[in-house]
Amino acid sequence: MIRITDQYFWNVVFIAFYVCLLTMGVIILDTEAQISYQELDLFDIVIISLASFRLIRLFVYDTMTKFFREQFYDAKITKAGKVTLYKPVKGPRRTIHDLMNCPWCFGVWASTLITFFYLLTPLAYFPILLLAVSSIATFLQLFTNMVGHKAEQLKNENEGR
Repeated sequence: MIRITDQYFWNVVFIAFYVCLLTMGVIILDTEAQISYQELDLFDIVIISLASFRLIRLFVYDTMTKFFREQFYDAKITKAGKVTLYKPVKGPRRTIHDLMNCPWCFGVWASTLITFFYLLTPLAYFPILLLAVSSIATFLQLFTNMVGHKAEQLKNENEGR
């Protein structure tokens, strides 16, 4: 049984909006791009990928942008005066909430944005490079945390013997 909801409508609206933006981006890049997509080499693709990864983490996970994500929640104030945030039941804010909380969904938008500006103007190179370097630093931090956590586990196991 197929369930038709109001939310499907908003999901389709946002997909259509994305397709329109993508189409306009391709038209703009066709005449204004500083780098043609055919000229992209492995280095460019790695830089774009790393920058996209960092932008995704920034908007989907990082505390620094939590204030932005919270704009797409509904709020309820309890009798004790605490504010409880919850996912909207329906409507465009629900779709944006879902988009902002899904790294795969937001990743399509983020990588499109990064690629567009990377191809469009040399002014975007520096911020994109910063995002790429930041993503490498993030990988290194996650790796050292993982190694440190594993070393701590081994130490605790050896002390327990």
